[in-house]
Amino acid sequence: MMKIVTTRYDVAEHLRTPEEMAAYLEACLEEDNGDAASIAKALGDIARAKGMAQVARDAGLSRESLYKALSGERSPSFDTILKVIGALGLKLHAEASRN
Repeated sequence: MMKIVTTRYDVAEHLRTPEEMAAYLEACLEEDNGDAASIAKALGDIARAKGMAQVARDAGLSRESLYKALSGERSPSFDTILKVIGALGLKLHAEASRN
């Protein structure tokens, strides 16, 4: 019998363009129902795709604190989220819900 080899899927390897990154974040926002740690993890995926060191510099944070904030194990401050979104070249916007 042939042995099947699998590798771990890393979404960051598939986020190549700003449009793909924005679409991924939008999908996570819709699916995660306001779970801040999950959204932070999604931002971490995007940051890894862009390069953590560069995102940390652009956000004015240390690389270590950026990894911790975007690990998905905690909910970072809104200030940190805004800095990271700006460093990623993304925009935060709001629209009325259709309930």
